[in-house]
Amino acid sequence: MVRERARFVCQECGAEFAKWAGRCPECGTWNSIVEAEPLISSRGRKVELGKAAGTVRLRDVSAEDGERISTGFGELDRVLGGGIVPGSLILFGGDPGIGKSTLLLQVAERISRRYGACLYVSGEESARQIKLRADRIGVDGDRIELLCETDLSLVMAHIRREGPRLVVVDSIQTVYLPDIPSAPGSIAQVRECTGELMGMAKETGIPVMLVGHVTKEGIIAGPKMLEHMVDTVLYFEGERVSEFRILRSVKNRFGSTNEVGIFEMREGGLVEVENPSSFFLSGRAGDVPGSVVSASMGGTRPLLIEVQALVGPSVMGVPQRMVTGISPNRLSLLLAVLERRIGMRLQYKDVFVNVVGGIRVEETAVDLGVAVAISSSLKDKAIDPEILVFGEVGLGGEVRAVDHAGQRVREGVKLGFKRCVIPEGNARSVRLEEGVEVIGVKTVKEAIDILI
Repeated sequence: MVRERARFVCQECGAEFAKWAGRCPECGTWNSIVEAEPLISSRGRKVELGKAAGTVRLRDVSAEDGERISTGFGELDRVLGGGIVPGSLILFGGDPGIGKSTLLLQVAERISRRYGACLYVSGEESARQIKLRADRIGVDGDRIELLCETDLSLVMAHIRREGPRLVVVDSIQTVYLPDIPSAPGSIAQVRECTGELMGMAKETGIPVMLVGHVTKEGIIAGPKMLEHMVDTVLYFEGERVSEFRILRSVKNRFGSTNEVGIFEMREGGLVEVENPSSFFLSGRAGDVPGSVVSASMGGTRPLLIEVQALVGPSVMGVPQRMVTGISPNRLSLLLAVLERRIGMRLQYKDVFVNVVGGIRVEETAVDLGVAVAISSSLKDKAIDPEILVFGEVGLGGEVRAVDHAGQRVREGVKLGFKRCVIPEGNARSVRLEEGVEVIGVKTVKEAIDILI
């Protein structure tokens, strides 16, 4: 069955148009619109007249997930919401060399030992290359079946015949359907191949993990529809020169999208970090100006992170504002508050802010920690290393309450912090722990006066 399509398609967002344009009207990307070829759907089927699809009442549908499949990694299980749901389609994205294939090979090995044989489909590497990696990271692979094939029709036939407990496809951009007249990795191929795997997963209950290439902007390559089709989208982040790896969920139909998992890349493969707070704070020099420990939430788990700031006179016409780990827009807001509400002269100063460990913080609870770190560096006075600081900063210079304050304080207590400077709105509700002083502040100025 031939399905009509528009003549031109954007390679970035997948939008379809009747005529070519230099810039995509949907996503604004230049030179991304290409001519699309006619697409023959391999899933097309003739529908008989007078024959309707069967329906079921919503109240009669069972809401039970069934038993989830444990990956053998507690960090990955928590990010997935408790494990892999049978029949789910999971998409892994990340920079080249970050460790996606290594992690999924370890996952396949652990699942195969507990639940049964797994299938690893490779369209990029030979069986010998995969074997060399497995030997390096200590994967036995006795119950892992390798299939080095790019023809998805042959892969699907093998899956239906063997019925593995898990399928890993590395990567979705390398497989193709022979019935579709376009090259592997094209929009049509990626979309249809994902659709075929999704239908098979829902029909058989076999979970499928897909590896997705990323663009230079760090987003998964191919049409945005790819992320809409799958059940879960995970990003593996971190610098290749660093041993830290952060697994972040950006979409999850079976769990929270706020969870993060922390891994460490070692010679024997990826190892999960059970206590990331102490890991991020290891090696900290407490008597250096501009260093403050703040508390962020990694989903349901509090993370203590070190925020560093360095302020110095600018030798250029325009002062530098460089930041790693938080939003540059948030830094600009905090600098404006410090100048306007506190009276600090920062307009001719270079300001550098860094969150140690390569972790990226999205929430605003570290605002107060960033502001105090900048003030500490500007005044060249070190903060007591046994003080924990967190709170959201408003444009009026006020310190606003944050959620899960009790969990953040308790995490600080476990790591030996003696004082906690937090929003006054949280100080009333936080239960005082033995040997810990909780100080509530209303404004940034009050916090700086107490700490510096």
